[in-house]
Amino acid sequence: MATVILNLNTVNLTDEQFYRLCQVNQDWQLERTAQGELIVMPPVGGISGNREADLISLLWLWNHQTGLGKVFSSSTIFRLPKGGDRSPDVAWVSLPRWQTLSREQQEKFPPICPDFVIELRSRTDSLEEIQAKMLEYLNSGLQLGWLINPQQQQVEIYRPSQSVEIIELPTDLTGEDVLPGFSLSLSPFE
Repeated sequence: MATVILNLNTVNLTDEQFYRLCQVNQDWQLERTAQGELIVMPPVGGISGNREADLISLLWLWNHQTGLGKVFSSSTIFRLPKGGDRSPDVAWVSLPRWQTLSREQQEKFPPICPDFVIELRSRTDSLEEIQAKMLEYLNSGLQLGWLINPQQQQVEIYRPSQSVEIIELPTDLTGEDVLPGFSLSLSPFE
């Protein structure tokens, strides 16, 4: 099943209406672009789900040891400051930034852009759509993002005010200044 994009520009859902739409359709994985398009995403298969779990686990372990922030799964929707309600495959927000949010903001769709995200391209994902999503994160304050593309055996690295860096697999990635001491070794995908 492919991703479905519904153009709802003329409907203009409020943030609260989008939140309620997600709550009454919990079996659907929904996102909303900065342009107001509603995205209905198919579930991922076993290989992508396993890869995603590995990435979350590695980031969680680093964060557990450092206590520097909060780690989020792909079930979390972030209300991005520059528009869009997005759900990265893996996300991290620094503790000081997370603590600026009220309890209600933390419980709903947090109105904050993660400091770090990983998007893992599955076989049904359009590369152009994921790249556009990465740019939405950057426009909203992302500090570091990795788009892992098993189909092309590459990683795209996104940083503010810099060109996208494309690295071929295998490679070792670091969390740079955003995630001090975090590293990830990526082998070629089968």
